[in-house]
Amino acid sequence: MRFAGRNALVTGASRGIGRAVALGLAKEGANVAINFRSHPEEAEQVATDVRSLGGQAILVQGDVADQAAVEGMVKQAADAFGSLDHFVSNAAYSDRQLMVDADMAGFRRTVDVTMWGAFYGLRAAAQQMIKQGQGGSIVIVSSPHAQLAIPTAMAYNMSKAAIDHMARTAAIELVDHRIRVNTVYPGWIDTPGERKFFTEEQMQAGGQALPWKRLGTPEEIAKGILFCLSADADYMTGSILTMDGGVSLPWWSNRSSGEM
Repeated sequence: MRFAGRNALVTGASRGIGRAVALGLAKEGANVAINFRSHPEEAEQVATDVRSLGGQAILVQGDVADQAAVEGMVKQAADAFGSLDHFVSNAAYSDRQLMVDADMAGFRRTVDVTMWGAFYGLRAAAQQMIKQGQGGSIVIVSSPHAQLAIPTAMAYNMSKAAIDHMARTAAIELVDHRIRVNTVYPGWIDTPGERKFFTEEQMQAGGQALPWKRLGTPEEIAKGILFCLSADADYMTGSILTMDGGVSLPWWSNRSSGEM
């Protein structure tokens, strides 16, 4: 029960990694504010599951690309639970097109949600934690896209690279307030968001092509996020935890046979 009596806000928590984080926190004693934008029934089910695990849950609907909405979410969570101790920036958006053909509305939407949304949440959560004077922990969900120039994903790549540096800068700015900021890199994870781009057959075949021969699960990534949030990681700030099944390695080279 590492989070007994603690209060958390998770963005993009109706599905995928965000859902797994919310449930993982509840299993270990936390109260959870569940942010969602467009999946109300799934978000309500997450809230029901959190309550069944013994935690309090509230739903905070809003678009993370809207600064005022994000600040409102943080206030709602703190007002409902009495404090905000943990914040997870998980919500993201991505359109996939070659840069030269990209629909600029989708390109800007990707940046607005994935970069600006992460910043708005980080800033508002940090302000609340500073006001409380009790420290806190923040996790930014980034991606190997921050370092790998994946074609058709320029806006997403740019946004993830930006939030990596954002998180490290925040970590040093907040250290005197005892607020830790860390980043987690999930690899290719079997989530509803990925199925926006790939069929079941493509997902399974793609998993087999990865170094670890399978896709990751949201529950696996949630374990890493919970570690970073918990007191077990008290000496860890400004760091990146990579959980990508080896995707960031030079897996295209077959060194066992001496080939490149």
